[in-house]
Amino acid sequence: MTETWQIIQQELPKALGQTAQMVVIATLIALVLGGGLGLLLYYTSHPLFMKQGVLYTIMSFLVNAIRSLPFLILMVVLIPLATFVVGDPYTPAGGTVSLTIAAIPFFARIAEGAFAEVDHGVLEAAIATGASKSLIFREVIFPESLPSLIRGVVLTIISLIGYSAMVGTIGAGGIGDLAIQYGYYRYETGVLVVVIILLIVIVQLIQWIGDLFAKRALKR
Repeated sequence: MTETWQIIQQELPKALGQTAQMVVIATLIALVLGGGLGLLLYYTSHPLFMKQGVLYTIMSFLVNAIRSLPFLILMVVLIPLATFVVGDPYTPAGGTVSLTIAAIPFFARIAEGAFAEVDHGVLEAAIATGASKSLIFREVIFPESLPSLIRGVVLTIISLIGYSAMVGTIGAGGIGDLAIQYGYYRYETGVLVVVIILLIVIVQLIQWIGDLFAKRALKR
């Protein structure tokens, strides 16, 4: 028990920091690139905007192709890319590359779905006034879809936390690496239990905060 407590004191803060680094960076990039891709998917599939069946089909295929791969397989496939980008794929930076590639199409679909929920009649009225596409996005599409987007961000963060634990299987750091190296290989069951409880608490807290912001956005 004493050894377990020492491991937790020495390794847990570092592991949490690495997980936070990977998840935060991947989420921010996914919000920008995935959100932009989701908007482009929405525009190219909507009859009121610039419907482009061929372009939408190509982008949709690429998004689905990446999303169809289990993260563990995707992570292994992306090792050469992570090596090229950061040098060493078996580090938190290398894990971030895999998380980011997985997060972009994931959030793109969420964003596309959120934008698609905007009332068709509201869009027709905005277009009838001669508003530009950028103005319609800022004043109509984004505000109307904000609650769904917030829930989508929460879902993305929670999914990335789960994916970041898988990064530990290749020794790239984070709480997954801590659980595997100490909880599994060294049979320190106490470490594994602490990691599981901590993950549950973190996910519940993120979900609660996300629901709170989504409700507030819905009331506006």
